[in-house]
Amino acid sequence: MMRKFRADLHLHTVLSPCADLAMSPDQILTIARQKQLDIIAITDHNSTKQCKVIREMAADHGIVVLNGCEVNSREEVHSLCLFENDHSRAEFQAFIDQYLPNIPNRPDYFGYQVVVDRENMILEEIPWYLGNGLQVSLEEIADYTHRLNGIFIPAHIDRPINSLFSQLGFLPKELKIDALQISKQASEMSIRKMFDIHSDITLIKASDAHYLEDIGTACSVFELVNPTFEEIRWALHRQHGRSVKIET
Repeated sequence: MMRKFRADLHLHTVLSPCADLAMSPDQILTIARQKQLDIIAITDHNSTKQCKVIREMAADHGIVVLNGCEVNSREEVHSLCLFENDHSRAEFQAFIDQYLPNIPNRPDYFGYQVVVDRENMILEEIPWYLGNGLQVSLEEIADYTHRLNGIFIPAHIDRPINSLFSQLGFLPKELKIDALQISKQASEMSIRKMFDIHSDITLIKASDAHYLEDIGTACSVFELVNPTFEEIRWALHRQHGRSVKIET
């Protein structure tokens, strides 16, 4: 039987330099449960290293957590890359490590980049600034994500910087996408008209939360039998009776 699942597929944690240090695993899950979210995706800038602990903790909260990250391409386009398991996540992390420039982070200017455990103890501090663009193209990132059986969604396409349309001006025909994400203030109808986005392409809305109070402020509602990675992909492509709509 089909059921509805509220999802916020764009959340940052303490690992993102621009996110609040209150975005710890336990606080994110507590707020997500309070906001009645069923599915969340952890999408730190250019890193997947905080995903595993949050996904493991989520079982106690009844929330499905997708492994992911918000990747910045050579063209300075941000995209959400989501992965089904730790193997594909680790493979993609190696891809990031290969192409992320080794430019030291400045915590006093950009913010701290720390990986924490269940008790919010620091396990690792990432020395390289995670906000840089990878030295690889948007199309190569999409292709590698799909090679790992992942989901690729260009992020906040309506924004004036770091978006598909701000940086490229158009949606390349050869770019393989699973959906497009619009910002929480954006209207689906106006964005489709503004950028001439065909009705066959799925749009989702997500919060891009960097602060606890922003979690769940923009959601998409999936209709699935079970909240599995494969069913979420089916919904994005409107296959096998699954679907997704922006929550209004």
